[in-house]
Formats: sequence, structure tokens, C-alpha cells
Amino acid sequence: MSKVNRKESRARRHRRVRATITGTPERPRLNVFRSLTHIYAQVIDDTTGNTLVSASSLDAELRAQMAGKKKAEQAKLVGQAVAARAQAKGFSSVVFDRGGYRYHGRVKAVADGAREGGLEF
Repeated sequence: MSKVNRKESRARRHRRVRATITGTPERPRLNVFRSLTHIYAQVIDDTTGNTLVSASSLDAELRAQMAGKKKAEQAKLVGQAVAARAQAKGFSSVVFDRGGYRYHGRVKAVADGAREGGLEF
């Protein structure tokens, strides 16, 4: 029996999630990626393969607000920012792609922030 590492396990979970979730032009996919230090969210139309809007904890306009906040609080701000940008482009409804991560902690904070920002999913 071979030992499966965390990266492979996440990739396997992500493939399983992506088998059922697809972004359309009317209802694009809100994808979340988290690294140890940062969090990234992007709204994707899978029919064309284009990223429509994105936000991350590295954005210059969000950096000032994030100073001194915990990672989960930063993730919530990223969720609110991606929601505001998506609504500015005319998207109010998305499907949430947790990217193979558990719906917990920072991933949940992004989803909560996006819902507060006005996105429906």
C-alpha cells in the first residue's frame, strides 16, 4: 500500500468536485485556491475557459485593509472583493468550487464574504 500525500489527495478531491461543477456564461464558477500565506478567488466561464474577475490577498487595493488581520478575516475580504467585481461585470449568481479543500476555515470565509458581497450560490 503506497502512502498518498496531501497534494495528491487534494488533486483527487478537486477532480471529483469538478466532475459535477461547471461554470456557464450565465452562472460562472467561483474557484478558490489557498496557499500557506495567501488566498485567491476567481470567477471562471468554463465554456470559453476565461477568467472573468479575480481577487486575492496579494491585490494592492486590498493590502491596506488586510494589515494586521488574521488569515480567515483576509479571506473574507477577498470574498467580498471578488463579489463586488463580479457584480460590476453583471454576475449575481455563481457556482462555488472549493478546489478540493474542505468547506472550512479560509475557504468558508471566502464563501461567506462573497455571499455578504451579494453573490448567490
